[in-house]
Amino acid sequence: MAIASVNPTTGEVVKTFCPLSEAELQACLERAATAFESYRQTTFQQRSHWLLAAAALLEQQCQSLAQLMTLEMGKPITEAIAEVEKCAWVCRYYAEQAELFLAPEIVATDAAYSAIHYQPLGIILAVMPWNFPFWQVFRFAAPTLMAGNVALLKHASNVPQCALAIADLFAAAGIPVGAFQTLLIPAGRVAALLADRRIRAATLTGSEPAGISLAVAASQHIKKTVLELGGSDPFIVLPSADLPRAIATAVKARMINNGQSCIAAKRFIVHTAVYDAFVAGLQAAFDAWRIGDPIDPTTQLGPLATATIREELRTQVELALAHGAKLIYQGELPPHCQQGYFYPPTLLAEISRDNPVFVQEFFGPVALLFRVSSLDAAIELANATPFGLGASAWTADASEGDRLIRDLEAGAVFINGMVKSDPRLPFGGTKRSGYGRELGRAGILEFVNIKTVCRY
Repeated sequence: MAIASVNPTTGEVVKTFCPLSEAELQACLERAATAFESYRQTTFQQRSHWLLAAAALLEQQCQSLAQLMTLEMGKPITEAIAEVEKCAWVCRYYAEQAELFLAPEIVATDAAYSAIHYQPLGIILAVMPWNFPFWQVFRFAAPTLMAGNVALLKHASNVPQCALAIADLFAAAGIPVGAFQTLLIPAGRVAALLADRRIRAATLTGSEPAGISLAVAASQHIKKTVLELGGSDPFIVLPSADLPRAIATAVKARMINNGQSCIAAKRFIVHTAVYDAFVAGLQAAFDAWRIGDPIDPTTQLGPLATATIREELRTQVELALAHGAKLIYQGELPPHCQQGYFYPPTLLAEISRDNPVFVQEFFGPVALLFRVSSLDAAIELANATPFGLGASAWTADASEGDRLIRDLEAGAVFINGMVKSDPRLPFGGTKRSGYGRELGRAGILEFVNIKTVCRY
């Protein structure tokens, strides 16, 4: 079955690709294994040179790469440009910091010399999602390559052109043949790939079912995995909050990437003292959000990435309403957005705990509203989810901020700010949002052998 690139703005097939044959896949694995034997011996200075060259190419090709993202998955072009720029940042960050992060650490013991050394593992498989088709790959690839590993990318099947462009860019930057390869294969072939002895570890960003499948397959062969899965991030607003700023941030936090981000704010938990004002402000902001062709720089909300995603979101909203939720607001799609996979901005309220959607993630421009009467109630509701990726909370009270930082069950807590990733800070979740960390020093340590060394 062909792998298709479909323009979500129009629903038209742009290009199709034949998946790798088994012989072609085995050739990729052999190239990776051969490349690792020499690549692991390269110096940090040489790897840094290649990563800096990749950063320069990202900046030089920024417009065309951004347009490719917009074509394949509907990301607004301004966000696509920012994504390419962020990829250049993460390349430069690890090019500059990796040697320091992985320097041997001397430990005083009874030995003449004792230390902790950090060494590459080998071939790392990355199973990556479509929603940030460049950033998700580069935040894996930059530390992985700087650590001396080699990488195989199995990208989401709806962004094959992005996947191939990334491999071409690394090759143009001088990365040795076989050290980074894109595998155009369907998801059903990942388990067999993980069984190959040459692959040493794997990382996945994606849905909860996909993460479970990868983890089960890897565990059968005692291979390490890092998983970054779904999120149902709370956005808490307390009475002392700067309300205009909170509202302005809330709409951005929900609408980022057309609402298709694991760390997008999804559940708005608002104190009753400011609830009505917050909801009115959020509705006005949703109503003013510009919907249209994502290639237009003035567009703020483009289409969802696939027809399936749109239908899943529509089904969730209908399910919520059938179980007692209240439709506060639903925008209208402009006439020119009747084609493609657009979904209107939507506000839902009065979602009871026995509503099936209470524990679900909404991947699109749908916000869930909850009214609470205290800080305790806000924290309890925020934690009443199987996910634990990020959380944003708004308060001018420092003690409330301290309490939120301590008690919110999440991999990241942002006080008076929108949850976002940053190359300098570890990124990942808790509970069913996954395990392990990307970015920061923690990210590069996930895929190295931490070796104890003693000389007597």
